[in-house]
Amino acid sequence: LTVGGGVRTVDEMRDVLRAGADKVSLNTAAVAEPALVTACARRFGSQAVVVAIDALATGDGAWDVVVKGGRERTGLDALAWARQVAAMGAGELLVTSIDRDGTQSGYDTRLLRAISDSVTVPVIASGGAAGPEDFVAAVRDGGADAVLAASIFHRRIHAIADVKTAMAAAGLPV
Repeated sequence: LTVGGGVRTVDEMRDVLRAGADKVSLNTAAVAEPALVTACARRFGSQAVVVAIDALATGDGAWDVVVKGGRERTGLDALAWARQVAAMGAGELLVTSIDRDGTQSGYDTRLLRAISDSVTVPVIASGGAAGPEDFVAAVRDGGADAVLAASIFHRRIHAIADVKTAMAAAGLPV
């Protein structure tokens, strides 16, 4: 169980872990205070620290990191930020394409591949899943280690079993 949102200090992360979470996802707080990533990793281990990267395409083939639910640009390059937080102790990166999030137009496999090729920690794909084939593409084409989706399951557009079947059929471990 990974919990994200509102954790801004090592003590708050401790409280969330004590409440039963396995991992804590940091986003806006990590951008505001990058040393928080290192402090949390030293205290609880890298395996407990997920850094969420919300990326917005710039139009010139790059991506900016955005925070506060995608409303505020940070001026950080998403690839450079991914490398930085991985080096600082993040054990996983949750990469969301803000351009695709909620659109059901498929994951941004180019973004995923660029980040997954830049770091050695697992990358979780987020933002844009429309159907089972998108999950396969995120792993096969984007290099993601895991996939995340919400609306297609909440709205009962697809069942989790359908995604697992498609991934297994593609030869991906499920």
